[in-house]
Amino acid sequence: MAEVLLYHHVQGLTDGVRAFADDLRQAGHTVHTPDLFEGRTFGSLEEGMGFARETGFGPLGERGAAAAEDLGPELVYAGFSFGVTIAQKLAQTRPGARGALLMHSCIPVTEYGESWPDGVPVQIHGKEGDEFFDEDLPAARELAKSAPAAELYVYPGEQHLFTDASLEAFDAEATKLLLERVRTFLASV
Repeated sequence: MAEVLLYHHVQGLTDGVRAFADDLRQAGHTVHTPDLFEGRTFGSLEEGMGFARETGFGPLGERGAAAAEDLGPELVYAGFSFGVTIAQKLAQTRPGARGALLMHSCIPVTEYGESWPDGVPVQIHGKEGDEFFDEDLPAARELAKSAPAAELYVYPGEQHLFTDASLEAFDAEATKLLLERVRTFLASV
C-alpha cells in the first residue's frame, strides 16, 4: 500500500478533504493531511485566497515542505488546486517520490526543473470547463505528453473543487470515477 501526503486546497482542510483522505485510507493506504492553514477553513475561494495572500505563499509552501520532512522519502505527493503547488514541487524535487496526484491544477514542469523526474508516475485530474483548470490545461497536456508514466483525465463540467463533498461544487459522479482511477494508481506504485 502507498503512503500519501495530501495537501488541501485554498479553502482549507475541509470535511470534504478529510473524507477524500478517509476513502483512500479505507482502501489500505496511509494518508497524511497536514493543515497548512492551522485550523482555518473558508466558505469561498476568494476568502481562502485572501488568507493565503495575507499569510504568504512562501511561508505556506514552507509549512507543506516541513510536513514532508517529518516523513520518509517514498511518498506519493497529492494536492487539490492550491495544494498542487506544493505536491508537484516535492514530487519533482524531493528524491524518492513514488508518484504524484495533481487534482484541479497543474503547474508547468519547468517551474520546478527541466523535466518531470524519470520513474515518477503522475495523474492529473480536472474539469474541462473549470476556469482555473482551463488555465492549467496546456501545462497538464505538456506533462502528460512528456512523461511516460503520466495520465491526464479531463471530466465534463465546470466545477473547480468538485472532489470536495463539503462544498457546493461537489460532483459525486466525477469524484467516484476519479477515486477509482486514483485507487488503481496507488495500487500500482
